[in-house]
Amino acid sequence: MSDFVESLKRGAKAIKSALGPSRYEAANIKVTCPHCQNDIFEEGSAQLNTAGASFLNLDWLNKTAKILVCTRCGLIQWFGKSLEKID
Repeated sequence: MSDFVESLKRGAKAIKSALGPSRYEAANIKVTCPHCQNDIFEEGSAQLNTAGASFLNLDWLNKTAKILVCTRCGLIQWFGKSLEKID
């Protein structure tokens, strides 16, 4: 029974680390905050709106970018290409 409980704990820890702040690479280069040198970020996405699509109410056609928010100082960095978690 204790093996089962330990397995559940490991699974919960893995889920928590997958969803929470992490370290990232972009183009095989470790991402660090240029302001405070922190290397742990929250990941998000943001829409790259264009005037034409917004005028026509077609914002959903615009591309999106990945953003990383520094967990220490809050600086936001934008990435047009894919990011890779390294933790």
